[in-house]
Amino acid sequence: MVRNDASLRSREIAEYYLRKRAIPLANLCAIRAPENEKISRAEYRATVEAPVSRCAAARPAILAIVLTQGVPLRILASPGQGDPRTTDSASVDSELAGVRLAGRGPAPNPYFRQRDAEFQRSRFPMFLVMRLAAFTVADAKRIVDRSLMAERTPGLAARGKVVVDLRNATDDGPGDGWLRDAAIKLPADRVILDESAKVIEGAKSVVAYAGWGSNDKNRKSRRLGFEWLPGGVYTEFVSSNARTFAEPPASWTLGSWSNPLSWFGGSPQSLTADAILDGASAATGHVDEPFLDASPRPEELLPAYLLRGRTLAEAYYLSIPYLSWMNVCVGDPLLRLAP
Repeated sequence: MVRNDASLRSREIAEYYLRKRAIPLANLCAIRAPENEKISRAEYRATVEAPVSRCAAARPAILAIVLTQGVPLRILASPGQGDPRTTDSASVDSELAGVRLAGRGPAPNPYFRQRDAEFQRSRFPMFLVMRLAAFTVADAKRIVDRSLMAERTPGLAARGKVVVDLRNATDDGPGDGWLRDAAIKLPADRVILDESAKVIEGAKSVVAYAGWGSNDKNRKSRRLGFEWLPGGVYTEFVSSNARTFAEPPASWTLGSWSNPLSWFGGSPQSLTADAILDGASAATGHVDEPFLDASPRPEELLPAYLLRGRTLAEAYYLSIPYLSWMNVCVGDPLLRLAP
């Protein structure tokens, strides 16, 4: 558990998680970093990586790291970098997971698609890094509450609906292909699969969603209005949905790249935190352009989490090809759906 002592929000969320999860205080790592969402690589190394690395070295049994709202979110690119595919910019979360030693661009995730392997750091030299973050401290606490409720409620995976929303039936690109594969791997009676151009909204008893978010040109609303079950996970192919956890005005809605006046936080795209606000217990995102091939693969994430009893952190890291990149996953890493 990483707490930023410079942030009141971080301190409050960390205290809540430690108490609710009965985490020993010895597992708390206190840092003092800028409360800014964006920091330079020098600031990251001095105020985040160095103290977290010391804490991890003193606790070799630790597998997962929980960041809190108020811990910096994104490492800015070093000066002079222009190629977005080889930048040394990254999310703080993904950088801590892989701890880049040198070079630029994404680093291969050794745990990707290791469906049958128990996560052990001796075999996979990385951490499972997750974040408790939302628009408000109260919403971040609800992530913890929903996770605990899911663990105490048997049968959620068996009765919950999985919404898989393709852009259209004629798209043969990899994104819709991964979505189709996810639907095939899950029990047909639990899947709401839509291959039309429409956007699914207002679905009931949802335990998972996978789709295109605001990259579906037919989506007009920030929020899908789902009725979420505890433990529900949301994933979408959107390049900047975790760009900020600042709350936009209630009047803001999805915009267009051609109109900067329609942007919030530097982008017109959907926001990861809106899924948490709607009632999801976990949601994936990116701080900047990851390119489609670096997005979480729903055909790995959803079966691992819903069918194979993996923790949220294990399922998420099974599904992403790269570390030291743009990826973020909001949620409690210990969350495991009750059988």
